[in-house]
Amino acid sequence: MPFLLLESLAPVSTWEYFVVFLIGFGCFLIGWIFAKRSCKRKYEKLLAAEKSKKKDEFINTSYAPSRGVRAVKTRERSGKAVDSKDSDSTETVDTENSPLNFDSFGVADASEKDDLKRIKGVGPFIEEKLNTIGIYTFDQISKFTPEDMQAVTELISFFPGRIERDDWKGQAAILKKGGNTDFSKRLSSEE
Repeated sequence: MPFLLLESLAPVSTWEYFVVFLIGFGCFLIGWIFAKRSCKRKYEKLLAAEKSKKKDEFINTSYAPSRGVRAVKTRERSGKAVDSKDSDSTETVDTENSPLNFDSFGVADASEKDDLKRIKGVGPFIEEKLNTIGIYTFDQISKFTPEDMQAVTELISFFPGRIERDDWKGQAAILKKGGNTDFSKRLSSEE
């Protein structure tokens, strides 16, 4: 019996569907307007409370993009390092404020630079990172202590334990004396 009442109220013609749509849309608009007003009042009160705080307590969220800052090209698309015309070979490293203990393995500069790529595990990228932290020679690497190896690993963001596994210290000691390791022999035969 209750379903008979609903069947008589069901729209049949297009005009009736249109009227039902208009009633539903009108209800939606009325609800939306009241909700918007309510939220606006609520957030205006919160904003006024925040603006009334002291300037030190107010968080600045207006960040303007920086102007004139450009990235420096360091690598080609092929991965090959780009030589910077601006960098000097007389660039010095601040040994006093460095986390490395230069007293244990010595200080060197770019004029004394060895080809660190002859050590297994050191490629052009790692060699560049080593140079930026002040490590240029086989002599320095051959004098590394375990603490130095740990500090270098952290500074160049290298795989933990890799310096010990590849035995950089042992290879550097051989190369420092003018000898060749298996890796350096293969490297020189490929060139």
